[in-house]
Amino acid sequence: MPEDVIKFQDDYYILATAARSGDSTRILKADDTFMVFDRLGDVQALGLGEQGLYFEDTRYLSRLVLRFGPDRPMLLSSGVRADNDLFGADLTNADVTREGALVLPRNTVHVFRCRFLWKESCHDRLRIWNYGRVPIELPIWIAFDADFADIFEIRGASRERRGRRLEPVVGSADVELAYEGLDHDVRCACLTFSPEPDSIDAVSARYAIRLEPQASKTLELSVHCARRGTRRGLPLEAAAKERALAARSAPCGVTTSNEGFNAWLDRSWSDLRMMVTKTPQGQYPYAGVPWFSTPFGRDGLITAREMLCIEPGLARGVLAYLAATQADRVDESSDAEPGKILHETRKGEMAALGEVPFGCYYGSADATPLFVGLAGAYYERTGDRDFAVSIWPAVKKALGWIDRFGDIDGDGFVEYAQRSRIGLVHQGWKDSPDAVFHADGELAEPPIALCEVQAYVFDAKQRAAVLAAVVGDDARADALRAEADAIQTRFESDFWIDDLQTYALALDGAKRPCAVRTSNAGHALFAGISSPARAARVLHGLLEQSGYSGWGIRTLDTHEPRYNPMAYHNGSIWPHDNAIIAAGCARYGLKAEALEILTGLFDASQFFDLHRLPELFCGFHRRHQEGPTLYPVACAPQAWAAGAAFMLLESCLGLTIDAVSRQVIVRQPRLPDSLREVRVQGVPLSEQTIDLLFERSDDGRVGVKLMREVAGVELVVGE
Repeated sequence: MPEDVIKFQDDYYILATAARSGDSTRILKADDTFMVFDRLGDVQALGLGEQGLYFEDTRYLSRLVLRFGPDRPMLLSSGVRADNDLFGADLTNADVTREGALVLPRNTVHVFRCRFLWKESCHDRLRIWNYGRVPIELPIWIAFDADFADIFEIRGASRERRGRRLEPVVGSADVELAYEGLDHDVRCACLTFSPEPDSIDAVSARYAIRLEPQASKTLELSVHCARRGTRRGLPLEAAAKERALAARSAPCGVTTSNEGFNAWLDRSWSDLRMMVTKTPQGQYPYAGVPWFSTPFGRDGLITAREMLCIEPGLARGVLAYLAATQADRVDESSDAEPGKILHETRKGEMAALGEVPFGCYYGSADATPLFVGLAGAYYERTGDRDFAVSIWPAVKKALGWIDRFGDIDGDGFVEYAQRSRIGLVHQGWKDSPDAVFHADGELAEPPIALCEVQAYVFDAKQRAAVLAAVVGDDARADALRAEADAIQTRFESDFWIDDLQTYALALDGAKRPCAVRTSNAGHALFAGISSPARAARVLHGLLEQSGYSGWGIRTLDTHEPRYNPMAYHNGSIWPHDNAIIAAGCARYGLKAEALEILTGLFDASQFFDLHRLPELFCGFHRRHQEGPTLYPVACAPQAWAAGAAFMLLESCLGLTIDAVSRQVIVRQPRLPDSLREVRVQGVPLSEQTIDLLFERSDDGRVGVKLMREVAGVELVVGE
């Protein structure tokens, strides 16, 4: 096996030893609990083997199968409700024969299977009807199991030792399956059936149901995920009432004249609301299901930036959480340094034991400048001076990390090098082991200064200057502006590759530029570090056929030696990456380019299940009358993929809200041919909300107006 292939298969590579199950999976999530299952509602060991009920990075249910005796029900239809909180499936029986005789014709029995998650529990209700003309006796069998696998085991990590399964505790209507981990925690899956089954053991519950014609019966199952000694979950009815009383999120505040576009926006909004999880500091968008259902610094920051215009409260929760978890000491085992912002945190057994470093891990070079940039952007969007003052100490610590620990060699650029023995080799958003390389394909040696990280630092210092002025430190504000100018000058000098008309992917440890054409250069436009002339050249290259597939901009140009349209970071298409680049287009007035990116991803969304953009998809060129090609282990939903829809539309509309000046600013609004009208409603501005209407005329011009006057708010429209 070639050496570079061996290197690619690192400890955190997500194995795909088989394709996904042919049936589409369904997802439910509630705070730290999520569930992946098939279209019938069953949990089986199919495809990648990721199906199950999870809580805090552990699978508490690895099997849940409904049978009519030995037979599997037939699926009529199923789906997750538009707001992502309830699954429903209509099932029926197949033809049942005994000794050659038809004893139960198909479509006689109807089962409505309903499921929701609440807190740490999964609740199932089965309503069974007999639509036949005669009484029937129907055996119902519900099989279950819990392997208590850590999420990293399911991703493909091998372990020398595991904990031990404890003896099941079986009651007349309940079963407790338990596992004592090597961390000495006892994790329990507590199953409760109602009514009491006719027979029950450690792997199944069985009912013998007799139904008169047109009669029905209801069965219920609750599965509670618990640590030994914690409270039991609520019964189904109590959980349903509590859930119903909980505050429901408002519907998406953006609608258009195109129903297909609305389906994409609505699904994206629902996915974001599902991924958002309550923390002691506020709301935080977990990264993605199933592999990354936990707080990630980079993902949370970018998702909050994508949603800042219409949902600024999300940014506040992200900033507060990351300030509370900011590193305060040097710890090489977790790549932590004072002022550094969290990369990832985990609560599973392997993280607790240090088998993976992600219990509280800081191996991101970009999260810290992104944190500072979001803090400044949040203030400008909301005018929330009190929060700006409260977050300023964390911002100062983050700036201190950028200048001291981030700039390892003092050359003015932020670099990274792996310190944790089991940490990440690459610490930008493209963190595959083969993601950073030279024009000949040679892997870059650390310490590595990434293109986009320098752009984020530039943005961070500019926005931190505004915050410094807010807290009354004018000298610091002036210094930060000067530092930003110096970074921009060095960046333009050292990263620009004239032969390629783009910015280098990175500088390696010897300060040699990685002269390859990647999407990273587009992030320079997002941050505004590029000169206008070079910005246009970068975009031209990204949107050539070798860079743009027809669905989106590839992470790596097709001419580069490591290009592979099926690679995680070397040729695939990531929606959030494209949204960031589109925002860069808008910043430089390149609206035609932003529209092209928006149109490609909108078209792609129409082919994906539920109109849900996944974490990434393959970079094959668009083929006539065919959809995009799926990536086998992509998370769906993924928070920053969902947020991409809103940043893309915002970029094309040229919409900015400046609460400090109380202005709604619209620059060069453009809409694709597929949209005649866009309504943006209920957008918060201080203590008020605003509603906007964008309309495209026959000549392509887009007009905008406030749908109702708001005292003290000025609408500013310009080219």
